[in-house]
Order: sequence, then structure tokens, then C-alpha cells
Amino acid sequence: MSTATVAKRLVALCREGKYEEAQRELYAKDAISIEPQEMANGPLGNVKGLKAILEKGHHFQENVEKIHTSEVSEPVIADGWFSVAMHLDATMKERGRQDMREICVYHVRNDKIVQEQFFYDLH
Repeated sequence: MSTATVAKRLVALCREGKYEEAQRELYAKDAISIEPQEMANGPLGNVKGLKAILEKGHHFQENVEKIHTSEVSEPVIADGWFSVAMHLDATMKERGRQDMREICVYHVRNDKIVQEQFFYDLH
């Protein structure tokens, strides 16, 4: 599977809200997830391994009360890398309504995502 194929599949699943399915299907077992430095050590911080990435996703989803808008851009692809812009307007259980926008960068090796890294401003 090419990087473009992985990227398009990730975008399609994310647009349907199927984040866990995307991770289970497209991520390597030893993939890593990297957050901005300010968030690296928190409950949604940097993790290694598919199991930890899935747990991080569950923790995030447990805190979502309602999704108002969810958008994922078309991917930009360069060799084994691709990026997408994501926008999530959601009401969070403990923080109220949040309008979150980020750039997500992914590295693909041997047909699997081996790294994801997120870039966003903290509000």
C-alpha cells in the first residue's frame, strides 16, 4: 500500500469519525504519537505502541460530550510522509466548547503509519 493509499484511507475513516478503526487498520504495532511539548507528559501526551495510542484515543473520546463540526482536509503527500489539517468543534465534559484546529503529520513505512505528530496552539 503506497503512502497515498494509506493517507486517503486515513482521511476517509476520520471523516466518518472512525478513528479507532483507522488506527487498528493503518498503524504499526510500535507506532509513536507525539504531541506539542506543552502536552507531552499529560494524559493525552506522547505514547508509544498501538495499544497506548488506542488508550489515548479512548481517553479523549470519553471527554467529548458533543461534536458540532469535524473536518479533515485532503492529504499533502511527500514520499513516506503526509499531512492533513483537522478541525474539531466539540463540547468537552470538563472544558466546555472547544474549537480545535491542528496539523497532523504522519510517517508511513512498510505500508503502516509508524509515527503521528500533532501541531496546534493551546488555548
